Amino acid sequence: MSSQTFVSALWMLGSVASFCLMAIAGRVVSPALDTFEIMLYRSLTGVVVVLGLAVATGRMGQVSLRHMPLQIVRNLAHFTGQNLWFLAITIAPLAQVFAVEFTSPIWVLLLAPLVLGERVRGAQIVVAVAGFAGVLIVAQPFSGTVSIGLLYVGIAAVFFAIANLLTRRLTRTVTVTGILFWLTSLQLLFGLVAAGWDGDIAVPDESLVAWVVAIGLAGLCAHWCLTNALRLAPASTIM
Repeated sequence: MSSQTFVSALWMLGSVASFCLMAIAGRVVSPALDTFEIMLYRSLTGVVVVLGLAVATGRMGQVSLRHMPLQIVRNLAHFTGQNLWFLAITIAPLAQVFAVEFTSPIWVLLLAPLVLGERVRGAQIVVAVAGFAGVLIVAQPFSGTVSIGLLYVGIAAVFFAIANLLTRRLTRTVTVTGILFWLTSLQLLFGLVAAGWDGDIAVPDESLVAWVVAIGLAGLCAHWCLTNALRLAPASTIM
């Protein structure tokens, strides 16, 4: 294993830990907020943090309008997947949700040659097949008690794969700061439109504010780790 691959693996461990925290916090707030509202407040927290850090470190100059069509498509894919994911964790066991979510690497293996021109190695296919066997053991799709939430997270896994492939493509020419700025800003806009479509956006009460902020911080940290990992190694290896 090269040093870059090892470092990228450490980044991915940070990403997985952050997603776990986000799942727990998302389940706590789900009785009071719908998925669009959760995404709205998550993105609002992210925008505040990213802007604050970018200004403090003098990196606002790294934010530009280059590759905006790709940024928009990438964030629409992630926004769709993340909403389905938040919906899934409210109605299915977390262990099953995370198991099915890890079908995403299979989609990355299938799409990486087409989207990124990456070569998929035989060892990666073997690991993906073993991982899929693990998914079947945990999710038990043939047990007759499959939650509709697993269907939601299965679809989310496809959108996550697309988002991660496009993230890898963006890292070739865009900095982490630029990617995270448009991640939070565009998804704040998407969340505002989706949550406000019915003219009623719920405001979290005092008991939930900390959990809502935790979702935003965990989500931002997860994508910071993931983007750094994708910057260092091929998407098929990272996933």
